[in-house]
Amino acid sequence: MNAARDAEPGLTLLVHRPGEEPTLLHTGLASLEHRLPIGPDTTFNLGSVAKQITAHLILLAAHDDLLRLDQKAADLLPRLKISDVTVADLVTHRSGIRDAESLLSLAGFRDLDHYTADDLRTLAYRQDQRAVPEGRFLYSNTNYLLLAEILETVHHTTLPDLARDRVFGPLGMHSTHFKSDPRQVIPGAASAYRATLHGWQHAETPVTLPGPGTLWATVGDLDRWLTYLHQHWHHPDQLPWQEAVAYEPSDHEPYLYGLGLYADPRPGRAAVFHYGHEQGFSASAHLEASGLQAVCLSNNGELSADRVTTALLRNLRTQPTPAIQEALAQATAIERTPVTAVQAQPTADDRSQHTELGTFTCDQAPGSLRLTRSVGALHLWRRGTREQLTPAGPGIYAGNGCTLTTASNTNHIDRFTLGLDRAPGLTYIRQ
Repeated sequence: MNAARDAEPGLTLLVHRPGEEPTLLHTGLASLEHRLPIGPDTTFNLGSVAKQITAHLILLAAHDDLLRLDQKAADLLPRLKISDVTVADLVTHRSGIRDAESLLSLAGFRDLDHYTADDLRTLAYRQDQRAVPEGRFLYSNTNYLLLAEILETVHHTTLPDLARDRVFGPLGMHSTHFKSDPRQVIPGAASAYRATLHGWQHAETPVTLPGPGTLWATVGDLDRWLTYLHQHWHHPDQLPWQEAVAYEPSDHEPYLYGLGLYADPRPGRAAVFHYGHEQGFSASAHLEASGLQAVCLSNNGELSADRVTTALLRNLRTQPTPAIQEALAQATAIERTPVTAVQAQPTADDRSQHTELGTFTCDQAPGSLRLTRSVGALHLWRRGTREQLTPAGPGIYAGNGCTLTTASNTNHIDRFTLGLDRAPGLTYIRQ
């Protein structure tokens, strides 16, 4: 391997073909401070890959008659105001409940600000109607945060203990843990890093949200989970546990979404998978109907696990009988995410060029937002930081992951609608 890259944070990659032993590749360091290399016992934060574990625990709870998938979630969560949302709606991201982390970002939270699962649940319980029409897909981590609360309610125990007793222990996944406290020590844990113009920087933030994320595991433990999943994939024309929860169209065509898993239903390409991106870590778990398993875990902000896995699978499909080690090495050689400079915050002179349009609040989101106007653009301010919104149509202004809609006259604004990727339809009114 490249000596310079071996001195950087890196990744671990596994391919497991049916009837063969898994093949692994490790590159880079789990800890730059201690120059500790990544190995088979290194644990990584899996991010949203955790959702399939939470969904499976919900399925087991339904099997044990502790809940019904078609049951109203409000029966189990009395504070939930959207009364027609079912447990299955939460599992398949069809609740219409906005992503609470996106809402919290409107308050201007900074990287090292600490918030808890209870903070996010409080924002979920402020919502009184679906953000999208009934039945429409809206990916929201809040769904799985609420599922975790449901599991703890019906089992009278914590999600980490439940997952250990019902899944991780029986499957021999002894290095896999839900992290419920940022101070908790995870054995063998890698640190995550992002590249800056001045060198490597730690990427973790002091937040743990069991249910939608903060699951830590080794590549070998994930391989055990995928083996178990494939054992319950009884027919290649069906998807795992499809009889319990139907897979429906998702936010990425042609993929469907079911029990915490995206699915490719195309004939000859049937597969289930999920990606995770969490605090500088990235993860990918992929299982095909044939039994082919691919897992990639990264602690390098420049090496995205989903891109590496995509490259690996492409190599395996285009070469009839490639050497696995060669395919793995080729997959890690893909172009990395470029390091970009952080945009400077506006100075006092910058602000003097802005026309104040007012301060606005929304009953579904915390804090307040300010709007200013300068040279044909709107500027959205939250806790002293500014985002420029450029015209995208009559009365429509677009920024990074958000859209603001108002009357075409921006000289005076009384209200506007803000749409975030995972939290659409927020109405803000001038104070």
